[in-house]
Amino acid sequence: MSNRVLNVGSKFPAFNKIACVSLEKGKEFANVSNEDHQKNDQWMVMFWWPKDFTFVCPTEIAEFNAAYEEFRDRDTQLLGASTDSEFVHLAWRNDHDDLRGLKFPMIADTSKSLAEELGVLEAEEKIALRATFIVDPQGIIRWVAVNDLNVGRNVKEVIRVLDALQTDELCPCNWEKGEETLTAALAAN
Repeated sequence: MSNRVLNVGSKFPAFNKIACVSLEKGKEFANVSNEDHQKNDQWMVMFWWPKDFTFVCPTEIAEFNAAYEEFRDRDTQLLGASTDSEFVHLAWRNDHDDLRGLKFPMIADTSKSLAEELGVLEAEEKIALRATFIVDPQGIIRWVAVNDLNVGRNVKEVIRVLDALQTDELCPCNWEKGEETLTAALAAN
């Protein structure tokens, strides 16, 4: 990679990108920016995949889509992204049964500028790494995970971490929503 992955505590870079948002003729594309979640005082989960028309990627995209309401219930904007164009995204959505009904935008970072700023641009092929960012309403990165290109991520774990971050409490190992959090006195033991 040309630079390091932006980490927890860093400001998420400003962006304004075209995205595939629909299959409806004339409404396929829209601009998406980092300000969208901030002006609505929402969290943001942005996940990146390497290439459209591949094998692992659609399994993840479909799973994020299946959990879309869970993200929405947590006041979280869900965004998917790759370095493919909005036209390739649209063609893939039209071609793949699991991608036709997507409820979230597929961002086209064709300039690779956002992937590069985030530090998730793979050095050889200049494609995005399989990265996930959780960003708070103030635009600060609160969680980052990057998987090997061959290994799909766990959407339930992304939701678990989002739940924990939204408590603003100390959450022990394997904590799940609804379980008790720790107090500072207990955490010291």
